[in-house]
Parts: sequence; C-alpha cells; structure tokens
Amino acid sequence: MEVQRELSEIIRREIKDPRIHPMTSVVAVQVTPDLKYCKAYISVLGNEEEGKNTIAGLRSGEGYIRRELARRVNLRNTPEISFILDQSIEHGVHMSHLIDEVTKDLRDDE
Repeated sequence: MEVQRELSEIIRREIKDPRIHPMTSVVAVQVTPDLKYCKAYISVLGNEEEGKNTIAGLRSGEGYIRRELARRVNLRNTPEISFILDQSIEHGVHMSHLIDEVTKDLRDDE
C-alpha cells in the first residue's frame, strides 16, 4: 500500500529523533475506510526499551509525519496515526533460536 511505503520513507529518511532506532520498519498499515484513522505496526530490531523509545519518538513526531504523508499521498483526509509496536518478527527470531538449540541438543545426543 502506498501509505505504508511513504510512512516507511518518512520514518527512515526524514525523522531525526534520536529515540528512533535505526533498524525500524513499518510492518503493516491498516487505514479505516473513511481514511480518518491509521494503525501503523512498527518493528524494531533491538531490545524492549529501544522499541518503547522508538514508539515514543514516533508519537512525538506524529504531526510532522501526518503533514509529510498528506504532502506525498493524495488522500481526502490525512489519517490520525497510531503507532503500535509489533514484536512478531522478534518473537519469530527468538522461536527460531530456541528450535535451533533443541535440534542442536538432539544432534549432539546421537
């Protein structure tokens, strides 16, 4: 979706808040049909505190992000953006690591 792509670009290139982790990505975006609200699911490749700091930095820059989004994407309304920390990728990496450990232990037992 165009909103997701532009939101990713704005966060990656325009926002200079030091709280926002450099390894931040927009995983998914849900925009309501009336274009008034937008949920942006954000993934941060870092620890829990870095994730919380990134969300705080994005929330403080929401006005600027909305203005940039309005300038770049032709929408009737510019939606209010809710930033939500999405830890599914981090969870997947953790689960993969656990599986690797178990299979390594099984191989060592043979």
